[in-house]
Amino acid sequence: MNLVSRLEQHRAEERRLGWQGSFKDYFDMVVERPQLARLSHARVYDMITSLGCETKPNGESTYNFFSEELFGIEKPLQQLVDYFASAAARLEVRKRILLLMGPVGGGKSSIVTLLKRGLEAYTRTNEGSTYAIRGCPMHEEPLHLIPDELRPEVMREHGLYIEGDLCPACRVMLSDTYGGRAEEVIVERVAFSEKNRLGVGTFSPSDPKSQDISELTGSIDLATVGTYGAESDPRAYRFDGELNVANRGLMEFIEMLKADEKFLYNLLTLSQEQNIKTGRFAMIYADEVILSHTNETEYVNFVNNKRAEALHDRIIVIKVPYNLRVSDEVKIHEKLLKQAHLSRVHVAPGTLQVASTFAVLSRLEPSKKSGMSLMKKLKLYDGEEVEEFTQRDVKELRDECQREGMDGISPRYVINALSRALARDGVACVNPIDGLRSLRDGLDQHPGLSRERRDELLNLIAETRREYDESAKKEVQKAFVYSFEDSARTLLNNYLDNVEAFCNKSKLRDPITEDEVEPDEQLMRAIEEQIGVSETAKKGFREEILIRLSAFARRSQPFTYTSHDRLREGIEKKLFADLRDVVKITTSTKTPDEDQLRRINDVVNRLVTEQGYCHICANELLKYVGTLLNR
Repeated sequence: MNLVSRLEQHRAEERRLGWQGSFKDYFDMVVERPQLARLSHARVYDMITSLGCETKPNGESTYNFFSEELFGIEKPLQQLVDYFASAAARLEVRKRILLLMGPVGGGKSSIVTLLKRGLEAYTRTNEGSTYAIRGCPMHEEPLHLIPDELRPEVMREHGLYIEGDLCPACRVMLSDTYGGRAEEVIVERVAFSEKNRLGVGTFSPSDPKSQDISELTGSIDLATVGTYGAESDPRAYRFDGELNVANRGLMEFIEMLKADEKFLYNLLTLSQEQNIKTGRFAMIYADEVILSHTNETEYVNFVNNKRAEALHDRIIVIKVPYNLRVSDEVKIHEKLLKQAHLSRVHVAPGTLQVASTFAVLSRLEPSKKSGMSLMKKLKLYDGEEVEEFTQRDVKELRDECQREGMDGISPRYVINALSRALARDGVACVNPIDGLRSLRDGLDQHPGLSRERRDELLNLIAETRREYDESAKKEVQKAFVYSFEDSARTLLNNYLDNVEAFCNKSKLRDPITEDEVEPDEQLMRAIEEQIGVSETAKKGFREEILIRLSAFARRSQPFTYTSHDRLREGIEKKLFADLRDVVKITTSTKTPDEDQLRRINDVVNRLVTEQGYCHICANELLKYVGTLLNR
């Protein structure tokens, strides 16, 4: 990168954003592009939707604006977007405070941070360009310069909706600097910036005895009172409170429900009337999104507080529970680890998977459905189909446990535990067993855990390890099977040919003698017995496979051995069962002969080149699986 060249490009970009012109020039632009004068909620909504949206097979929408940073909380994000869609249409909901409520580490702060950073970037684009009266401490909409009497005419002729009034400082400036000639007022383009206190405000409650309301609404500038003669003169007032700063953008109220009541009262008029009561001035119009976040305990206390009833109706709550899908939990930890410098330490395949499995298990609630274990529930939530249950059961399971995801192990705990394992002296590779060990040891340092809850989590770690043991054996057995995909494909095709003949009550033609033969019952049962399909259930299972095969054919999609989860499991188990003794002998022998050593080296190389292992964790995996098979 040529640094000097890039710095020059950056300065050129800043100059491009430094547009200035008269209010007349701005009005001509707004007539041509009415979206320039949109309100704050519409600006946020357009920002989110401008990057597009994808719909998953389960019907959930994934907005690209969030997709690289937030995982597994599609429902809360959809509710958030739905809120902004309604508010952008100027419906009554825009006059509400949006409160994100959920457990610690669930993503509430990340949502707000994304929106703030997104607004900063969006207002620097052509699509998100925003303009304000130059010199206005609240960088307000220039259309406020149009008198109330003329606004209906502007609406009729140009379709421009104008809401709000000039702030006290701008009224004085219009009179004193421009002699009341609004068309000459200078307008400038602005880019929102939290650092520059423009369009993005943040308020964090602290000690109510020392914290002053001026942090929200600004304060009198005592140094200029003598110059202007009165505290009620706008020129003697600093409109620099967070509510002033956030005008036309977004205001983050951190842990709003922990704030003293005197700070919350200001939100009553701001949310419902869109006005701020500041010092000795009349109500000041403000157009901003008020976004806060809190935990469930604080929220319950707030709801039960009768003195806060006035605020209850002015709040829209969006629950943000923990993610309940292992695949998304892995993405969360991958994102967090990418922020670290780990060039010297390798994270073995499966490490994040087992950590994520434990975390999600801790967040699930037991189901009343017969035969539904937490592990089965976890797999169903992650899109898998398990014995006796399908994806059609997921909605019922979620409805059964309304608070699911509001408790459990947070991603922060998991990443803290993994960090301890990664930071140990001399560590070159961290494998799944290292990760589980670190998660277990960390429970002693976890605050607020009762002995009963600690025992429950230890049991979940043990269950996670049992699940990993099975996957580790499969991983090694796959590596032992030469050209596994080809073997699986051949076995699948043989099985499908026989199933089709069985269901159609027809015969097969022997490829060598070309004689007609009955379907190979032994072959079909050898696969079906691996997954517990009983003799009485075999007909229904085979018909189900045939229906799935027909559905894929209608969509012109190839039917592979992974197209049906239970059939995939049966084929894998059949192939592995045939190879089990070979794997057991090869991995467990202490002094392998030349042939065994060659096979081990081939397997290690296959794990390294095809599965992402390093030589350290590949050899550790073989030793571990050898121990398992010898039990």
